[in-house]
Amino acid sequence: MDVEFEKSQNNEEPWIPEGFNPLSLDNQLCFALYVCSKEIIRRYNPILEPLGLTYTSYITLLGLWEKDDITVKELGQKLFLDSGTLTPLLKKMEIQGLVKRTRSNKDERTVYVRLTEEGRAMRSKCQDIPRQMMCYNFLDLNKAGDLLQSLHSIMEKMQ
Repeated sequence: MDVEFEKSQNNEEPWIPEGFNPLSLDNQLCFALYVCSKEIIRRYNPILEPLGLTYTSYITLLGLWEKDDITVKELGQKLFLDSGTLTPLLKKMEIQGLVKRTRSNKDERTVYVRLTEEGRAMRSKCQDIPRQMMCYNFLDLNKAGDLLQSLHSIMEKMQ
């Protein structure tokens, strides 16, 4: 599928080539992203499972390793997760001993999350995960970098 979209002279809607079916599953960018995401996460599972982690708890740790002791709201924004998803996840991670949640003294509606010693120690156990995932050879490094830049650009526009 090699379809070029060109802007019309007056910068209106892109010109759609004759015969292009916008309702074809193969022409849905969101479907391609969904499938790739689902399949990549599926490949994370056997790597994360022995550590007692899910993909969502792994990315939560990644976020907290970058900046610890932050509000649940700030963490949710960083991870693009709503509180309905994040709160039960953090509860489970607290039971596992990876994080500690505390209410603010100034405003008890504000909850802070910080790593425990065990949560910080998990970082060394996860150090090799990116290399293990690279072994799947989804993309060469240059193409992966370009794709990552494009996806970050899309994420920024969605915020």
